Amino acid sequence: MSWYRNTVWFVKGLREYTRGGYESASKHFNPADVEVDVAGRSFLVTGANSGIGKATAKEIARRGGTVHLVCRNKDRAEVAKEEIVTETGNQNIFLHIVDISNPKEIWKFAEKFQNEHKLNVLINNAGCMVNNRELTEDGLEKNFATNTLGTYIITTALVPLLEKAADARVITVSSGGMLVQKLNVSDLQSGNGLFDGTMVYAQNKRQQVVLTEQWAKAHRNIHFSVMHPGWADTPAVRSSMPDFYERMKNSLRTEAQGADTVLWLAVSAEATKLPSGLFFQDRQPVPTHLPLAYTHSPPEDEEKLMEVLEEFSRKFKSISPG
Repeated sequence: MSWYRNTVWFVKGLREYTRGGYESASKHFNPADVEVDVAGRSFLVTGANSGIGKATAKEIARRGGTVHLVCRNKDRAEVAKEEIVTETGNQNIFLHIVDISNPKEIWKFAEKFQNEHKLNVLINNAGCMVNNRELTEDGLEKNFATNTLGTYIITTALVPLLEKAADARVITVSSGGMLVQKLNVSDLQSGNGLFDGTMVYAQNKRQQVVLTEQWAKAHRNIHFSVMHPGWADTPAVRSSMPDFYERMKNSLRTEAQGADTVLWLAVSAEATKLPSGLFFQDRQPVPTHLPLAYTHSPPEDEEKLMEVLEEFSRKFKSISPG
């Protein structure tokens, strides 16, 4: 049934995920939802030096929030920070150089961060789509290490800090591509069969949806959400999906349009009136499965995912420096 899922997803995408879909949906937005002052609140955005992460960080900075940029590339991150400070006039922008594909680095960062800062909102935006199977220095498949394990570790490591905060939130940037994938816990590092980077990425994004649902059950004092930004014109799309970009470039959303729902989930009072653990698109909760797609997974598979990630997490915490 994969052909069915792929076809339905693409047709749905042409209708909803493009710039036209955003323009149609935004007619029903309430601008007041995001016209808020968040001075005194602290936000952490991973992958914040470009694309949706930078667009989100900039909009939060405009509203007075303290923003922590977590980035891998120091040079690009410093340029992004300078741009955000210059455009918004907000001086409370802090930079942290962390590779989200490196579990030991994440643990070291999180432990230091907890001792030095407060945190109200975590935005898991960092991600990658590597089209050939690559292993990190820890022997982890790169997409899994970044999109799934990295997201898991930074979130669970910072949950104790978030639980001390008022109106704590965690937002994870996923993808509509996850609609074509059923959770597969038997091959989390994509070592079996033909490696397809696009489908591995989509599987990781399905895993993020499951993580969000599980976290929402476990941590009632934090509002968790996961979202699809639509198809946006970002550096990541241009570099990882060049054929798709060439075909769709005239219909792609802007970075700000892709970031709109992230911002809404991060700052609006309306977002937390909805249940924790939902999947959002254009400020609305939407289904996590296509009709007739057979992508639902049994509870034991979802529990297995959490168990495996926790095992990895503990292993790398025990060997993290500092």
